[in-house]
Amino acid sequence: MLLERTTDNPLRGCEPLSVAPMMDRSDRHFRYFMRQLTRRTLLYTEMVTTAAILHGDRAKLLDFHPAEKPLVLQLGGDDPKALAECARIGEDWGYDEINLNVGCPSDRVQNGNFGACLMAQPHRVADGVAAMKNAVTLPVTVKHRIGIDDRDRYEDMAQFVSIVATAGCQRFIVHARKAWLQGLSPKENRTVPPLRYSDVYRLKQDFPHLFIDINGGITDLGEVKEHLKSVDAVSIGRAAWDNPYLFARADREIFGEDAVPPSRREVVEAMLDYCDRALATGVRLNSIVRPMLQLFAGVPGTKAWKRYLSENAHRPGSDAGILREALARALACRETVGV
Repeated sequence: MLLERTTDNPLRGCEPLSVAPMMDRSDRHFRYFMRQLTRRTLLYTEMVTTAAILHGDRAKLLDFHPAEKPLVLQLGGDDPKALAECARIGEDWGYDEINLNVGCPSDRVQNGNFGACLMAQPHRVADGVAAMKNAVTLPVTVKHRIGIDDRDRYEDMAQFVSIVATAGCQRFIVHARKAWLQGLSPKENRTVPPLRYSDVYRLKQDFPHLFIDINGGITDLGEVKEHLKSVDAVSIGRAAWDNPYLFARADREIFGEDAVPPSRREVVEAMLDYCDRALATGVRLNSIVRPMLQLFAGVPGTKAWKRYLSENAHRPGSDAGILREALARALACRETVGV
C-alpha cells in the first residue's frame, strides 16, 4: 500500500518504480496479474476520458480489486471543470493518485484536444491541474512527452514543466521521446522518435524540488537502477506486457524488501481463484489470460503455454482448468530440458 501522504508533503510515498499506463493493456485483469508479481510497484489504469466517466458506466470503467493498490487513475481531458469532477469521483472510488495524460498522440485524442497536443497549451494544463488539486486531497500528477512536432527543444519542455508546476503538480512522468502529432501512428511514436534520456536527467537537475519519473524504452531492472542515479523514479510500459516476470524481483531489488520472488507456478496458482470469481460474473477467460501470455517469455515452456491458452481460452465455457493445464504443459517442457 502507499505510504501515508499529507497535504504538506505531496511527494511522500512516491514509488521509484511503476508500470506505465497502456491503452488496451492496463485493464483490471492485467493489474491484478501484475500484483501477483510485485506488491510495491505503482500501477495505473488505462487512460479514461472525462466524458466516459461523466456519461458512461462508471463501475465498468473504474472498479478495481483492492489488491491492485497502490493504483493511479489516469484521466484524459482538457476542461478544468470536468477534470475536477472526475478527480473527485476517482478519489471517492478509492484511487491513490490522479494523473493527467499529456502524452498520447493518437488522432482520436487530438480531436478531443487532450493528450500530447496539450503540451502546446501549458496554461490550459495548469488550469486543469489547479482545478483537480482544489477538488481532491490526492496527489495530482502529469505524464507527458519531452516535446511535440517542432516544439521539441529542452527549453520548451522546461517551460511546460515550470508553468504546470506552479499549479501544484509535483510529479512529472516524462516519456523520453518527442511525439509527432502528424505522420506517425501511436505505435510508431513509441519507437521511431529517438530516446533523449539526457533531457529528462537535465530536467531533474534544473527542477530538483520536483519528483521526476522517466519512461520510454526501459526493459529490465538493471536499466531501472541506472536511471535512478539521475531521476526519482522509472516507469516501464511495453516491457511489462512483453516480459511481465521481470517484475518478480522488483520488490527485492528496487524497493529493498526481504522478499523471495514468486515462481511462475506460484503466480499462476494465485490467479486461479481470481479466475473463478471473475468467470462467475460473466467475464470471459480469454480476457483474463491475455495479459498472462508472456509469463514464460524467454524461458523453456513458453510455446506450450501460449499455444494451449491461445487455442482454448476463447472457447465457450472455458474455466480456470485451462490455466492449470497450460501450466502443467509449460512446466513439463521445463523439466524436459532440466530447468
